[in-house]
Amino acid sequence: MISVVIPTYKNKEQFLKNLTHNLTYLTGCEIIIGNDNPDQSLKKLLKDFKQITLFENKENRGFARIVDRGIKKAKNSLVMLLNSDAILKDDSFKKALSAFKKNPYLLAVAFAQEERDFAVVGKNRIFWRNGMFYHDRSNNLKPGLNAWAEGGACILNKDIYLKLGGFDFLYSPFYWEDIDLSYRAWKSGYKINFDPKIKVEHHHESTIGKYFTKTFTKGIAYRNQFIFIWKNITDISLIISHLLLLKLNLFYLLLKGESEVWTGLISAIKIYPEIIKQRKLVKKIFSLKDKDILDIFKEKE
Repeated sequence: MISVVIPTYKNKEQFLKNLTHNLTYLTGCEIIIGNDNPDQSLKKLLKDFKQITLFENKENRGFARIVDRGIKKAKNSLVMLLNSDAILKDDSFKKALSAFKKNPYLLAVAFAQEERDFAVVGKNRIFWRNGMFYHDRSNNLKPGLNAWAEGGACILNKDIYLKLGGFDFLYSPFYWEDIDLSYRAWKSGYKINFDPKIKVEHHHESTIGKYFTKTFTKGIAYRNQFIFIWKNITDISLIISHLLLLKLNLFYLLLKGESEVWTGLISAIKIYPEIIKQRKLVKKIFSLKDKDILDIFKEKE
């Protein structure tokens, strides 16, 4: 039926509490746990959970790699990605099965997610502004097309995931890998849906915020924003605007005190040859222009 991939890194108590709760709704599912913390094995902790397949990395390899490994181990064609800090409210995720049956070009169905302050997120938008690519929450939570499916609360088609090349490890340790995968899907003719009737409780960054500094995470976010643009944007007009406005964008962000943009840029430049190598690969599968995709998600500001 459905395989469930749950990555975990440290935060052992919360992981076990949430897993015990979620198992109530995962009857009949294949459950795969990926432990990305080489300093603490979960074998003893999970020895009584006979329905769980556990694999453990010998070194911390980041979100994209641990989830990718779990997806490739999955026996079923539909795989639910569930963060260790996400809590299922029921088994409504099974409603997504019909959507995949109706549309063979559907990469993923994204869930509604309830934050700590009870705000509901999960429907997303993307846009181009002043030479840069941005992502944000959508202004509405109606069912329909979604700019990207978040890697911790969605169900995806494994076959399409593999055709697209899976998560790109350039984004390790975290951030933008799910946006990148989804954008490649859109430009290759696949689609992503949002279903507000499937809802989980998910307090974003409860793990990242606990184990990584804000300076580090912001630097990674800026680095990955540059990686995304240099790898995926192919419309000439957008490329030109990015290059012409790059210095202005850097100056503006530095004036705002966002010094992490500079470290992010330098980090991206260091792996530029690898980015271009990936760019050449993804261009081969793209069938739509950037403008075609960006127009789908235009919203009134």
